[in-house]
Amino acid sequence: MINEQIKDKEVRLIGQDGEQLGIMSARDAFKLAQDADLDLVKIAPMAKPPVCKIIDYGKYKYELVRKEKEAKKKQKTVEIKEIRLSPNIESNDLNTKINAAKKFISKGNKVKVTLRFRGREMAHIQNSKHILDDFAEELSDIAMVEKAPKLEGRSMSIVLAEKK
Repeated sequence: MINEQIKDKEVRLIGQDGEQLGIMSARDAFKLAQDADLDLVKIAPMAKPPVCKIIDYGKYKYELVRKEKEAKKKQKTVEIKEIRLSPNIESNDLNTKINAAKKFISKGNKVKVTLRFRGREMAHIQNSKHILDDFAEELSDIAMVEKAPKLEGRSMSIVLAEKK
């Protein structure tokens, strides 16, 4: 809220240099802001009494947007990359998939390894669980198991994340 929008009876006022001007009526605070050719902005509406500051509102909004953008720049998004396997995968193919997972993990992403079962393979799910265990074991030096192997419908998956 700014200027005339502030309907509180009393506000705690902070001057343009950051000094405390004390508790006063909202009208008096607005007059002080007008005398300084600035705006009266409510910065802490939940406080008792609400805290208002005499500042240039346009500059204040610009600073808020800039700080938000700066925070977004420093934020790192973690993607989940998926690697699909089948129960009858050969060792060379498995090594290729392990190398791909190493690349993903070294870039800071999480890896979801999915073992997909089709047709008659559904009857031998327990015999194939070792593939996911071996996969996690191969990557144990750089990754840890974040989510243990779990059967979901026709696929079993495990999530690996970078070790801290």
